[in-house]
Amino acid sequence: MLLKWRGAGMEGKGLEVFEVGPCEDAYHMGFLTGQRFSNKIRSRLATDLILQDQLLPFARSPQSQPLIKALSDTNRNKFPRYWAELVGTAEGSGVPLLHVIFIILLNFRKEILPFVPKTSTKPSEDTIDDCSDIMVVSDSMAFAAHNEDANVALVGHTYLIKGTLHTGLSFTAYTYAGELPSCAFGFNSHGLAFTLNSVPPTEDEIVAGGIGRNFISRDLLEARSIDDALARIRSSEVSVGHSYNLIDVKTRRILNVETATRNRVSIHEVGAVPFFHANMYLHLHVEQAGNNLSSFFLDVKAQDENSISRQKRAALLPKKSKHDFLSLVGDMEDARYPIYMTGPLLYTLCTAVINLDEQTLSIVEGNPKEGETSHVFSMT
Repeated sequence: MLLKWRGAGMEGKGLEVFEVGPCEDAYHMGFLTGQRFSNKIRSRLATDLILQDQLLPFARSPQSQPLIKALSDTNRNKFPRYWAELVGTAEGSGVPLLHVIFIILLNFRKEILPFVPKTSTKPSEDTIDDCSDIMVVSDSMAFAAHNEDANVALVGHTYLIKGTLHTGLSFTAYTYAGELPSCAFGFNSHGLAFTLNSVPPTEDEIVAGGIGRNFISRDLLEARSIDDALARIRSSEVSVGHSYNLIDVKTRRILNVETATRNRVSIHEVGAVPFFHANMYLHLHVEQAGNNLSSFFLDVKAQDENSISRQKRAALLPKKSKHDFLSLVGDMEDARYPIYMTGPLLYTLCTAVINLDEQTLSIVEGNPKEGETSHVFSMT
């Protein structure tokens, strides 16, 4: 239930909520979504530099075809409903038939980019996303705050989907234009929520043609409990690992789940000690891009200096109250690698605040230290 919405004053501005369903099938749900956000989807396809400068040139090369076919076949076979929803979104948006592949590429971008030959690509085009989470479950509070960070090209290319299925389940998901809900954060009517953090591994840790992360997170929107969500994560042979923050307001639990290829999973239950997660593995022993970090040791120089800097900065900041948490995710003290990002490469699109005791998810647009809460949803 949407408790509060600060509506947009201008066409195309603000974060819009689209309620859809129950529909006759998954394709129809996707079609209606694509139709409603056709302008945003078309705009993203035209302006997304990662798509235009990396994914599309690679997709036109002969060496890309086995990878794209394997990804498509694997995910369509395991998740036929979600594949139909994706195709419906593409066709509902009105993009030319030949351009439907553009949307498929967007949804597999994290599984394809490691295989794109490295050229003289500009750094801004290599930057996909970075997110930060701070979470705690203590006697006095159970709380999570998540910065949704992305390439600056995604500003203005997101929306909220409130989907209702024939089963009676409903979900609310922050969605990137043209993608399945949600590669960012969402929750459902069972009181199960999640936020996500990218964790880039080395090339040796990547398996071509596995299950895509967008399809796993779409599946999480239908999880009945935190244990069901874990089972859904474990059941997928992923192409690239990920970090999932699973939040169950009914049982007052938060789990950080780090995954990697070959069915490797590590679970950290968040307790009274506040837990900060950026974009590197913290407890699953996996070779990461450019570093050997594991088990919370942050004194090794790494390629991902952004995550290292955010982890170190978060460790220094107070974490005793909700106000402290919002100040932390709004911190901009490190001018080069701030926790709250304002460009030129990465941008914090919004902050999701989940209060397990109040059973609400709030969305803050602008710096959470002083930004305005635009949406408040009841999670029950």
